[in-house]
Amino acid sequence: MFVKVGVDADKAHLVSDSMVKADLRGVSSHGVTRTRIYVDRIRRGLVDPKAEPEIIRERAATALLDAKNGIGQVVSRYAMEIAIKKAREAGVGFVGVAHSNHFGMAAYYTLQAVGEGMIGVAMTNAPATMAPWGARLPYMGTNPLSVAIPADKYLPVVLDMATSVVARGKVILAAQKGEKIPEGWAIDKEGRVTTDPKAALEGAVLPFGGPKGSAIAILIDVLSGILTGASFGPHLGDLYRNFQDKQDIGHAFYAIDPASFGDAAVFKARIDQMISEIKALPPAHGFDEVFLPGEIEFRNEERRRAEGVPLAEETEKDLIDLARELGVTWPETLP
Repeated sequence: MFVKVGVDADKAHLVSDSMVKADLRGVSSHGVTRTRIYVDRIRRGLVDPKAEPEIIRERAATALLDAKNGIGQVVSRYAMEIAIKKAREAGVGFVGVAHSNHFGMAAYYTLQAVGEGMIGVAMTNAPATMAPWGARLPYMGTNPLSVAIPADKYLPVVLDMATSVVARGKVILAAQKGEKIPEGWAIDKEGRVTTDPKAALEGAVLPFGGPKGSAIAILIDVLSGILTGASFGPHLGDLYRNFQDKQDIGHAFYAIDPASFGDAAVFKARIDQMISEIKALPPAHGFDEVFLPGEIEFRNEERRRAEGVPLAEETEKDLIDLARELGVTWPETLP
């Protein structure tokens, strides 16, 4: 479907891979449910499917990329490649990206770094859907953060979180399914707590941990948006509600080579030790097991690779309708 709207085959594969990986890990809010909005923004001329990112500033350990309003996943993958290369040479690499679009699941890029033996960090700003602590109106996005750390015998430790109580994509999914959302996720446009996802989408989601999540979201906006020259706060174009303006999103990617601080094998062995010690802790009342960050997502991926990925009925119908619009044959039976 992406090829049908002018995306080169290799870029279309990358975007599709990032969404499928999100669905495999159980991060369905960033999975194939995003296909239509990505395609629609390309068709409306709000995303340039042919754009090639350009390095506009560079030093030994840093670089700044202009995404040129291209596909977020494409420039982000490239940015992390540069960060990894710089980390090999300088010990650490930091690459900022300006003038980009929604980049999908943040862990897609930190796992890219882990695959090269690096610690990966990825963050992005996002359109204003979250109210700062104490405010009634949204000012900043849910500004996600991912950190992935390689281990030896164990799977990587992977943090991937929005700075809101919940990713806005989950509120969108609840609205699509006609389900209520838990109290404490969001407020309506009057600043009142709501369990109605449609009212929440007109209002704002709330930061996790109150002032703590609010502060982290603001700092991510600085590192991703203000530092790189991208837009920030309410000045970003909204993915779903603004069909006049480009998004102009900013991202930041870090790669850290553990070998710069000592023997990389020793580092991984110590990570293994930490994991094994945490896993050996007795579960608290009401818990069956102690989980490391990302562990549940790895289990989801293993199970779904074996059993298949469940698609919401609304998502499947939307994909079928979109395929029909684009003249793409939809398989009678999904593999």
